[in-house]
Amino acid sequence: MENLLFINIQTMMTVINGGKNMAKCPKCGKEVASYSKKWDMAGRPDKSGKKVWLTIGLFRCPACGPFRVVLKKEKR
Repeated sequence: MENLLFINIQTMMTVINGGKNMAKCPKCGKEVASYSKKWDMAGRPDKSGKKVWLTIGLFRCPACGPFRVVLKKEKR
């Protein structure tokens, strides 16, 4: 599961030099410039017992509608 999440982060997110987060729509591939909402959530613990915290952003594609992308993943 952790590897799949890492692949989704790499394929869907592009970090621009100015610090803006951009995401690709999973249906049509268009790049969306900014999220409309973001939140933190706790994921499942890893093998060492540390919880993985995810920052998720809600993006809205003009053609396909809303989709979610993991913006940040950290262990606490």
